[in-house]
Amino acid sequence: QVQLVESGGGSVQSGGSMRLSCAVSGYTYSNYPMAWFRQAPGKEREGVACIYRTGTTAYADSVKGRFTISQDNAKNTVYLQLSSLKPDDTAMYYCAAGRRCLRQQDVFYWGQGTQVTVSS
Repeated sequence: QVQLVESGGGSVQSGGSMRLSCAVSGYTYSNYPMAWFRQAPGKEREGVACIYRTGTTAYADSVKGRFTISQDNAKNTVYLQLSSLKPDDTAMYYCAAGRRCLRQQDVFYWGQGTQVTVSS
């Protein structure tokens, strides 16, 4: 059974930092990327960052230079470091495993989500 379990969300002030974790079990992403998506209230879910097993990464323009995706292959865990946070980053953040980077329609598995709230 595949499980993606996120942790690390919470509340932070604008300009602050936070690290999200996604523990992956039952699935080895050898050829396909792992990704983080987010969905703010009243908005569509959007891709934030993705990473391949090789270490290749990609980011949405809105988070480039502020967010960093990484992985610990030994622990089968993917991380998202959020820095210079803004109130607009407030959203539910989801870990996902899919066929192609940042494409919601190609996601195989979703985590349950972790809430990030940024106050001004």
